[in-house]
Amino acid sequence: MDSTAEDGGYQAWSEVTPDAARRLLVAAVDAFAERGYHATTTRDIAGRAGMSPAALYIHYKTKEELLHRISRIGHDKALEILESAADGPGDAAARLDRAVRSFVRWHAAHHTTARVVQYELDALGPEHRAEIVALRRRSGAAVQRIIAEGVAAGRFAVPDVPGTTLAVLSLCIDVARWFNVDGPRTPDEVGALYADLVLRMVGAQK
Repeated sequence: MDSTAEDGGYQAWSEVTPDAARRLLVAAVDAFAERGYHATTTRDIAGRAGMSPAALYIHYKTKEELLHRISRIGHDKALEILESAADGPGDAAARLDRAVRSFVRWHAAHHTTARVVQYELDALGPEHRAEIVALRRRSGAAVQRIIAEGVAAGRFAVPDVPGTTLAVLSLCIDVARWFNVDGPRTPDEVGALYADLVLRMVGAQK
């Protein structure tokens, strides 16, 4: 498994500097996705990055700090995608379509990273976990707002807005678990499929 190949290349983490810190983060994504957080050692991560274990501690005090950095970047991106769609132009159906397409596309195109971001939450320490949970709630609120506005406008037939929001988010996030670059669909095609499924789920009126 190689996130530099599968997840948009090494430049996908361009905001992480210096270069050594970025190499360690990319190596940690690969290791956590392949072995799980708890089974991965700092020696594993450093070895994948072509560095000594001691070099890791220059940039990250602990393995948990590395996970937090990965999780924070991923959740910031998710929030950006969903709030941008929620605040963008168009009616509720157009905005929900855009939110789902973009969110699913990111989880498919960056599936290795997304698996770590979405499924290793419980490995974070209490303070970091609370920070990430707050970001997740904001992401959920963006989707819930679109659905609620669609219901208010008579565009969606949704008896349970919070429950439907949870179902939509779960559907999108699960793409990271099964997506395969060698499969029959591209990230864009999966995004289009899921957008159609979600609009049907909410009973979007044409």
